[in-house]
Amino acid sequence: MKREPVVAGYFYPGKRETLLTNLRELIIFEDLKISALGIVVPHAGYVYSGKVAGKVYGRIEPPDTAIILGPNHTGLGCRVALFPEGSFLTPLGETPIDRDLLLLITEETPFTTLDVLAHLKEHSLEVQVPFLQFLNPEIKIVALTLRDLALEEIRKIGEGLSKAINRYKEISGKNVLLIASSDFSHYEPHTEAQNKDRLAIEAILKLSERELLEVVSRERISMCGVFPVAVLLVTCKSLGAKEAHLIEYKTSGDITGDYYSVVGYAGIIIQ
Repeated sequence: MKREPVVAGYFYPGKRETLLTNLRELIIFEDLKISALGIVVPHAGYVYSGKVAGKVYGRIEPPDTAIILGPNHTGLGCRVALFPEGSFLTPLGETPIDRDLLLLITEETPFTTLDVLAHLKEHSLEVQVPFLQFLNPEIKIVALTLRDLALEEIRKIGEGLSKAINRYKEISGKNVLLIASSDFSHYEPHTEAQNKDRLAIEAILKLSERELLEVVSRERISMCGVFPVAVLLVTCKSLGAKEAHLIEYKTSGDITGDYYSVVGYAGIIIQ
């Protein structure tokens, strides 16, 4: 199945040349690239969060394949939903699902279901695809949405993903990047959002999925991608991650000048 774009022309430009121009402005390439296991990047409209995402994408070595983990904003479909065989379409063209990695994930990872419904209207994964296409036009992806998970389920999914990735790399020799797509605080005053988000970011930098879940719950942080980020942390640690670095943090207020009600965006690299 070809998954048509649903937020092209809304979250990001809908025309190819305009989108390419936008990505050239957003992605700040660094000479010294990081071989990242995983990244955390936002998924708002490019005008709001694109610079934060672009700064991360410009720092990493372009992957051969990316596993994009995103929240399920719509509530449709299964809790742990893998987009089946097919591709994602954007104004930059067609990016295929990595069938080989997809099959390994279905074998190794519990709770996963091949499910189109959860992906049809979900923007959090789609907005990452043009960035990836720009870095590597030949890239393949696996798309996974997550919602309503307990800590033990998160750990089992993360451990399963790491097993699938290791098997895939042994077979193919290709580089796999994990991407957790998440915004942080939603519609809070600027200073309050900064203070809350700092606590969540500190937990991520400690590579602690438990602390992340606890602080998000305790402080009532409206972080939409807490489950994708928690799964990312487990997977990356299982793959040997030792450290994480905050690359950028901004709020929508930094763009609009409206500091009364903002959304927080963080860009993090795990290696």
